[in-house]
Amino acid sequence: MTRRLFWVAVGVGLTVVVIHKGRQWYAQVVPEPAAGAVDTAISVSRGVRGALEQFRAGRDEKEAELMAALIGDRDVDELKATARQRKQRLARQFADWSDQPTEDPEDDAAGYSF
Repeated sequence: MTRRLFWVAVGVGLTVVVIHKGRQWYAQVVPEPAAGAVDTAISVSRGVRGALEQFRAGRDEKEAELMAALIGDRDVDELKATARQRKQRLARQFADWSDQPTEDPEDDAAGYSF
C-alpha cells in the first residue's frame, strides 16, 4: 500500500512539474496575440460543449416525458417483445374494414379539396 501511495505521489508531482514547465514553454514560444486566440478558441469550445450538454439533458428529459405520456408505466422491452402479436391482433380486428369506402361522400358535398 505504501509503495502504491509513493508512486501515486510521484505521478502527481511529475504531472504538476510538466504542466508548469509546459505553460512556461508555451508562454515563451507562442506570441501573445496567438495565445489570446487560442484562449478564445478554448473558451468558445467550452461554451459549445456546455450548450451541447444542456441540449442533450433537455432532449433526454423531454424523451422521458413523452415516453411516460405515451406508454405510461409499462415496460418498453415488454412492449417491443409483444409488438408483433399486438399488430396481428389489430390486423385481424380491423380486417373486415377492407370493403369499406376510403372517402367520405359528405366531403364532396361540403367542397373540401383534400
